[in-house]
Amino acid sequence: MSDATIVTPLTTLVGVRHPIVQTGMGWVAGPRLVSAAANAGALGILASATMTVPQLRTAVREVKARTEAPFGVNLRADASDAADRVGVILDEGVRVASFALAPSRELIARLKDAGVIVVPSIGARRHAEKVAAWGADAVIVQGGEGGGHTGSVATTVLLPQVVDAVDIPVIAAGGFRDGRGLVAALAYGAAGVAMGTRFLLTSDSTVPDAVKARYLAAGVPDITVTTKVDGLPHRMLRSELVDTLERSGRVTALVRAVRHASAFKRESGMSWTAMVRDGLAMKHGKDLTWSQVLLAANTPMLLKAAMVDGRTDLGVMASGQVAGLIDDLPSCAELVDRIMAEAQATLKWLSAVS
Repeated sequence: MSDATIVTPLTTLVGVRHPIVQTGMGWVAGPRLVSAAANAGALGILASATMTVPQLRTAVREVKARTEAPFGVNLRADASDAADRVGVILDEGVRVASFALAPSRELIARLKDAGVIVVPSIGARRHAEKVAAWGADAVIVQGGEGGGHTGSVATTVLLPQVVDAVDIPVIAAGGFRDGRGLVAALAYGAAGVAMGTRFLLTSDSTVPDAVKARYLAAGVPDITVTTKVDGLPHRMLRSELVDTLERSGRVTALVRAVRHASAFKRESGMSWTAMVRDGLAMKHGKDLTWSQVLLAANTPMLLKAAMVDGRTDLGVMASGQVAGLIDDLPSCAELVDRIMAEAQATLKWLSAVS
């Protein structure tokens, strides 16, 4: 365990040893990875969108059995059962609630009244200003380099905008993997960094070895952004599925979407009505086709095909651009120790040349 510590508003707010966050990736950020990240001194965040409410409660209890360190749960604020998931957080005494979309003012108030720290993820300055005004305790700012649903503004442009606009801790995401990146984020005024792909590529991650090998083999040009999965910009590894979707016409895409949706319906127990409602909620004002609405509702199944079943040919492999620079699979403890040692060495070098 590294003795190198850097105290920031994030470590003070949450009570973690290091200003590092492991993000809530669907099918990836389960109890094993989250507890390993937490035990390493980072803030581990459990992904709940790919779990039923009972599964979430079981997963939270498993994390609590594996670690005494603080951890969080990531929620979809627009999910039809968001209130039930918040209930699990409150019942189980989870320290942090993070959100992929801005939660309502009322949801923030309910969590804060119970002593839960609220940390939404945002991709624009105006969104940070909105949730800060509603009482969010901190924000995760993801630049366009980040994996999954992403924007077009680079972290180096977006991060200082948000730092200058709000007076709550800002956590930088998109393009981070090492101690140099942590120091760079701190120099911009961030309180820490959040990493998804870097934690996915650890020995504590349950992602199948064949899928990890695909990530490790990828170069920066192999990581693309497509709107063909669900109509929204989605950063991922280029794969057979991505190539097929980008070549498909509307009829073929609709047939494929219905097939995936049927599988997700069986897996989740959701009704068709609930699936379509969730898919429509993800439109965000976009003009989506019906196949894209269905794909938006069941994107979790496309992720599961790769992240759980190991089907790199049929699944979506969400990825930050930083995957093109990663070539090893350390444990979470080794990774965090290395990042903190690199950060201290970088700070020492900067002090020497100043």
